[in-house]
Amino acid sequence: MAWDRFVPDEPRHLRVHDRLRYARGAGQNEREFENHVNYHWLLSPAALKLPRVMLEAGINTPAETEAVDGTRRGLLAIRSSPWKAGHESNPWHDEFDLDHGHVRYFGDHKPSTEGMLGSTKGNKALLEAARLHSGTTKDERLLAPPLLLFRSITVHRDGRALVKGHVEFCGAAIIERVEHVVQRDPESGLSFPNIAIDLAVVDGGEVDGIDMRWIDDRRNPDLTGAETLRHAPKSWRSWVSQGKGAIPGIRRRVLASPVRSPAEQQPMPETAEAIVLEKVYEFYDGRKHAFELLASQAAAEVLQESGARYKAGWLSRSSGDGGVDFIGRLDMGSLNASTPIVVLGQAKCIKPSSSISPEQVARVVARLRRGWIGVYVTTGFFSKQAQVEIIDDQYPVVLIAGGVLADTVRRMAQANYGGNLDELLASTILQYAEAIAHRRPEEVLSL
Repeated sequence: MAWDRFVPDEPRHLRVHDRLRYARGAGQNEREFENHVNYHWLLSPAALKLPRVMLEAGINTPAETEAVDGTRRGLLAIRSSPWKAGHESNPWHDEFDLDHGHVRYFGDHKPSTEGMLGSTKGNKALLEAARLHSGTTKDERLLAPPLLLFRSITVHRDGRALVKGHVEFCGAAIIERVEHVVQRDPESGLSFPNIAIDLAVVDGGEVDGIDMRWIDDRRNPDLTGAETLRHAPKSWRSWVSQGKGAIPGIRRRVLASPVRSPAEQQPMPETAEAIVLEKVYEFYDGRKHAFELLASQAAAEVLQESGARYKAGWLSRSSGDGGVDFIGRLDMGSLNASTPIVVLGQAKCIKPSSSISPEQVARVVARLRRGWIGVYVTTGFFSKQAQVEIIDDQYPVVLIAGGVLADTVRRMAQANYGGNLDELLASTILQYAEAIAHRRPEEVLSL
């Protein structure tokens, strides 16, 4: 029976941040299930007579399609479960920055996994997809499966918090980079290898998402790869045509005021990040100079998220620092073609409810030379005027407030101390004295 007789004609839009009900008991005919859009209807309507696209694993691999022009996989469905982070089943912490179109996702190699990287079903599928996503020809990119990203969320119904059974759509993505990493199991303390992938979430155009008929087409054996692009986002079509060079122009970007409120700069109350931030403040209260080392380490993590290479320098002396607490170096470019940039850092451990004034930020700005950048790290938040002055005068200063700091420190503890925050904080006290040096900032360029 011809496929076209079953393909729904009307668009089925799936938008970023849409909340879906993912339930085993839901059918594929029902548009809604328990007051939410039914995931199974949206991904695999009954009319298509296709198997469901399940989200039981982190990396889900629907069956390949034997199409008229060759074999292709219609999609990879990726699910991140933040509430599982730190457990044996998910000892890592995925990073989602949807406003800037970036996701960092960790593979499914676990502490108990035997065999080499790529031996697990999920990692094998990611590596196969990465090969196609890095393809240098249009034909390779036509075969590349889009990664549909979902994140488990908690919803409240009848006064109860439901942790399972609901997901949020986070966009369609292209694999930009694959990295081999070593992670630590927070329960056993043992290290294990894994892969981490950096994903570019593509722009969803006017609907800020995708038309699911695109995915239907990719699973349609009667269509060629080129024909499956008819309902694809314009951004995806541009990438297929132009390749890697198109990614900066097709990445999802949310235009918002760069000035952030105090609430936007701090973690939500009673969250794990809020607990971390309060613990950091209490730990360094009375020994705030040692906070400079933690700030330096956190700044390195944040700056490296851009893909640049960061090299730690040293801490300045506690007196007479002139507005600079730590020095580092950022290497921009490839290993064979790069330029070093001096990084001047300021650290301020204050109550999370307190703000940093324009005058305090200006101390770092005053020390910057042409081609240098500044980083200001605080447990508090930056006042509106401090942010406005940085933006209006286009000063190259990265502002790291309490929310970003807490999230970064939490990930550092998970990656290097088995999730033990106390051990991480204690290590800064032990290493503080050795990290101090009396040197000119520009000397970091020769390290």
